[in-house]
Amino acid sequence: MRIIVTGGAGFIGSNLILHLLGQDKSLEVLNIDKLTYASDLDFLKSVEGNDNYRFAQVDLVDRKAVHDIVREYRPDGVMHLAAESHVDNSITGPEPFVHSNVLGTFNILEECRLLWMEDADAFAKNRFLHVSTDEVYGSLGYEGVFTEKTPYAPNSPYSATKAASDFLVRSYFKTFKMNVVTTNCSNNFGPHQHDEKLIPTVIRKALTHEHIPVYGKGENVRDWLFVTDHCRAIEMVYNNGRQGETYIVGGYNEWMNIDLVRLICDLMNEIKGEGPDGDYKNLIRFVTDRAGHDLRYAIDPAKITGELGWKPLMKFDMQIRETVEWYIERFEAKGLSKPS
Repeated sequence: MRIIVTGGAGFIGSNLILHLLGQDKSLEVLNIDKLTYASDLDFLKSVEGNDNYRFAQVDLVDRKAVHDIVREYRPDGVMHLAAESHVDNSITGPEPFVHSNVLGTFNILEECRLLWMEDADAFAKNRFLHVSTDEVYGSLGYEGVFTEKTPYAPNSPYSATKAASDFLVRSYFKTFKMNVVTTNCSNNFGPHQHDEKLIPTVIRKALTHEHIPVYGKGENVRDWLFVTDHCRAIEMVYNNGRQGETYIVGGYNEWMNIDLVRLICDLMNEIKGEGPDGDYKNLIRFVTDRAGHDLRYAIDPAKITGELGWKPLMKFDMQIRETVEWYIERFEAKGLSKPS
């Protein structure tokens, strides 16, 4: 089987490629990524020489480039993860999010449809899996959970463009009977996430004794999912999910932002023990809240659990410690440390 993974040099995509190639030695994977500031191929060095792995630098916004690579590789399926994903960046500059998340999704979706329609058997079997976010559902209050039936209510340019891409994929199932499935996941964490995200930012700021910024009062709540559990979910949905269906994926693991930041500081107190006045929490500073900041996300993954048998396997206390240790080692290798 030949699979294209889009955005395979990103955090989730690179972890997914390693997971897939580790599970099935007969699988062939083409990683296509435009290599933005958030991309990093170093994480995939262990598979660079594999006969069943290949990389191509392609910008999904370039329709001709997408056409050419799809026609050359002729994939049996696609796992589409490529997206601009940093909410703050979508607020200061939304245009790249429209291009990448909407037009990019259309281009890869349409080129696969055109290829697969040439063979009726292939069109029925070949699958397009679209990876999206729980942010398309908007904001919850202090109670309730997202399910697959929750109405869409995106509140940032990022989540609005992801919602648009979700609807495009859905329309291809309804209009063309294309074999598509969609996943909407909660916040991922783990080694190799880009430095701009919350957990790496807290660790980096703490190591350099800079102020750790926390939006508002830190009361926003997110459900945290370890990246390898998410990769398992993607694989299960691709292999066994029902055509045209959406599966939301969460970790049963809600944390208020301020509590998560304090936990990371406590772990760093234990691991490093070099916080100012003996405690990294002394670096925490509350800053002006993000525009349109959603209060709470929470997921009920009963559908994927009931239909496909998926559940998170990783223990949060172990994986957050592993993540903190990984970033400390990485940042120190880059020469980041407290001021002398």
